[in-house]
Amino acid sequence: MHRVLVVDDEPQIVRALVINLRARQYEVDAATDGAAALQHVVERPPDVVVLDLGLPDMDGVDVIRGIRRWTRIPILVLSARQTSDEKVEALDAGADDYVTKPFGMDELLARLRAAVRRAEPALSPAEETGVIDAGDFSVDLGAKKVHRDGQDVRLTPTEWHLLEVLVRNPGRLVSQKQLLREVWGPSYGTETNYLRVYMAQLRRKLEPDPSHPRHFVTEPGMGYRFER
Repeated sequence: MHRVLVVDDEPQIVRALVINLRARQYEVDAATDGAAALQHVVERPPDVVVLDLGLPDMDGVDVIRGIRRWTRIPILVLSARQTSDEKVEALDAGADDYVTKPFGMDELLARLRAAVRRAEPALSPAEETGVIDAGDFSVDLGAKKVHRDGQDVRLTPTEWHLLEVLVRNPGRLVSQKQLLREVWGPSYGTETNYLRVYMAQLRRKLEPDPSHPRHFVTEPGMGYRFER
């Protein structure tokens, strides 16, 4: 049984989440402020945290940073903040996903299940320097090669670097800022047009249907996911 820590100061939201999560066999703890949330994480570590950003004692982004000082447990933000900058700030602080209020319970539960799955090691030891099979193509991390339909796929160095960052984080949302900094360098953080161009190129080379990508998924305003 997985344990979920719900951090929110709105009683009706906490009540709804507790009822729905317990009905699906999750164990649930709740905290109404940031200090209590951090104490819970230390004393009774959850498998995943559902976190509101608008807390009475501290900003939720500071709670994310506090949790990230000692653990990599998944953090699913549930917040009324909807601007891209606010979402990116939470993701860069260490959140794994972001759902805006008002929200659909089915979507939230689906994202929570995905977060729990992603808490497992992203890559097996064999995959860390070996081959990642995505079905439609395979990525050989050790040889720095990509194969599709039995043939090598020619990638530019930038395309390879972007692909490598994504495939090393399967199922995880990688923020635009993180991708820009890892692929282009620390002075790049806002040139999202670079990402659009190179993601389109990767999709043309690797997706069966680039206009409806299965493997390189866009999370609007936030970043991208690699799905096998």
